[in-house]
Amino acid sequence: MAALTFTPATQSPSYLRLVRASAVYDLVVTAGFATPWTFALLHAGLDAASGALGLRGFPEPDLMQVFYATLMGSVVVVWSLLRVVRPQAIHGLFDGIARVLFSSAMVYALAHGGPELLWGFLVAEAAWGVAQLGPWLRQGQGRLLPRPGAGRQGA
Repeated sequence: MAALTFTPATQSPSYLRLVRASAVYDLVVTAGFATPWTFALLHAGLDAASGALGLRGFPEPDLMQVFYATLMGSVVVVWSLLRVVRPQAIHGLFDGIARVLFSSAMVYALAHGGPELLWGFLVAEAAWGVAQLGPWLRQGQGRLLPRPGAGRQGA
């Protein structure tokens, strides 16, 4: 397997600050998802915010939805703490990929009648993803990973 190439753009102090800033954003946005008790408070707050803005409210979660929400929240909190304490360029790449996946899930939910408040989260998620993946895409001419065989000695 070809190795990832780190360019000056992905190794710059400004890129590592971006990785750390995205982690701080994630901590602020997802900490409330980390436990069933904080999730209940967060869910009520998001539902109230939707109502105050005249948007569709959030459906009442069942036990398994709470389980998956808190599972996601706890994993994202730990992943965010790693990026705050020890930001690395590779963390920005993988976080950017995760943001594409999260954005896809949000688009799916919105397309199927999900709460319109998700639009705000989608915009932020997409912006962080573009910011973190951009340097990797530019270095690989539109590819996130090097071409197979690229960088091999004697190839």
